Amino acid sequence: MTDSVAAVAPPTKYDRFVAEVHRLCQDNRTRAELRRGLGLPVERCNYMHRYLVPWLRDHDDQGYGDVRRAYYGVASLIAARPRSARQGEPETAAAGIVWHQRPNLGTSLGHAVTKGILKPNTAESALHLMSRQSSDAVHRGLPALIVQLTRGGITVDWAVLLKDLSRWAYDRDRTATRWLDSYFRTATGDDNDAGPDLPEENER
Repeated sequence: MTDSVAAVAPPTKYDRFVAEVHRLCQDNRTRAELRRGLGLPVERCNYMHRYLVPWLRDHDDQGYGDVRRAYYGVASLIAARPRSARQGEPETAAAGIVWHQRPNLGTSLGHAVTKGILKPNTAESALHLMSRQSSDAVHRGLPALIVQLTRGGITVDWAVLLKDLSRWAYDRDRTATRWLDSYFRTATGDDNDAGPDLPEENER
């Protein structure tokens, strides 16, 4: 097997979920119902259950709240994209790339800075603030930040964001550090190295 073939990764469960949300959003009514959950806790997202509950059956009770909140939150963020972002955006921003090389939120913020969409102080402050916040606080703050990115034409890898948010309660520090590392590499133009190839659990 050649290196180029070995580097091609199959879609993860997160990719499959994102692809399904994109499909659902092709219907205007469904997209509106998903968008209604923007920034809200799951308990206030009654219109989303019919679409998203089937994706949560394999998750156990431990950490269930964060996992469920992540799925609902990312689905709402995808549904809330402006029309310009919905046109031409791939269902999976980096399909086929090995997981650790895919762009995270820090990468997207770095691109926003290099393109003049966000000021460095704004992006850095957002990252540092999130690194200290609970999952609930991060979900409340993300919509405004994501709107700035998507309106500016910045691609967000929704599958990576979904995984990061679903693990936030017990892996916040490592996730926030990875976001900051990616941000500074990208914002300074040194984004050739995506970071160490850390072992990941099976995501399929």
